[in-house]
Amino acid sequence: MNNSKNTLISIVGPTAIGKTALSIQLANTFNASIISCDSRQFFKEMTIGTAVPEPEELKAAKHYFIQNRSIFDAYNVGEFERDALEKLDDLFKENPVQIMVGGSGLYIDAVLKGLDYFPEVDVKIREELTLKLEKDGIEALQQQLKELDIETYNTIAIDNPHRIMRALEICIGSGTPYSTFKNKPKKTRDFNVIKIGLNADREIIYNRINQRVDIMMANGLLEEAEKLYPNKTLNALQTVGYRELFSFLDGTFTKDFAISEIKKNTRRFAKRQLTWFKRDENTLWFDYLTNIETIKNKISKTITENER
Repeated sequence: MNNSKNTLISIVGPTAIGKTALSIQLANTFNASIISCDSRQFFKEMTIGTAVPEPEELKAAKHYFIQNRSIFDAYNVGEFERDALEKLDDLFKENPVQIMVGGSGLYIDAVLKGLDYFPEVDVKIREELTLKLEKDGIEALQQQLKELDIETYNTIAIDNPHRIMRALEICIGSGTPYSTFKNKPKKTRDFNVIKIGLNADREIIYNRINQRVDIMMANGLLEEAEKLYPNKTLNALQTVGYRELFSFLDGTFTKDFAISEIKKNTRRFAKRQLTWFKRDENTLWFDYLTNIETIKNKISKTITENER
């Protein structure tokens, strides 16, 4: 906590738990805007597969960082940290309470705590790793990371090729394990943070995910993937929901198997999200069915305590 009168309410939790609905209710309560912190929702070409809020939801509160980039634009977590903090500076001039919502743990931490510093490396390293991924598969990259940096291998999202290549290019380019650059002192933030977590029993989360995938398919996710298919190698499209349908379009998967893989991989993603968010002991956790007044009252009480 610091002496600032400004408060950022950060809403976290696994995918499909109801974060968007809660963020809008809280935005209306505190007359706040919403910073989206979902790295898949930045891209305007992706709508169904990224669960972008419905038009009526976007109208119900002011949102930022939703479909504001193109899949053809290079955009990373460091740039998001900079852009989000600049936007928050402006928003806090209008209102001392603002809201951030999303499930991308790294991007959330970048705004709340700051990023670790990593050295610049030769772009040729990333090109070589990309070729290795295409030729030998993700298993070859996983094995290389295990040999160069076992600590990162044991903690990273090991089935995410983008994350693995990022760690490897630092290991190779610097000659030093990626993990040694993490957890260094970072800049303090000039706002207080109240982190609200939504959760449910695992079976409920998994059922909600399965239902959401079925709804996405009914709403045209396959047709959206078909339009994006010519650009399937772009970083922005290396994400659950699209990768599996690209494999169907390749002829590698059947349609039913692709759908089952989307559900399975989304459930795994939700499990990793919870593992990430549970690391922060300051998060105030609520069951996803908790009465909104209970959450509002807890936030208001915490804001008052922080101002003393």
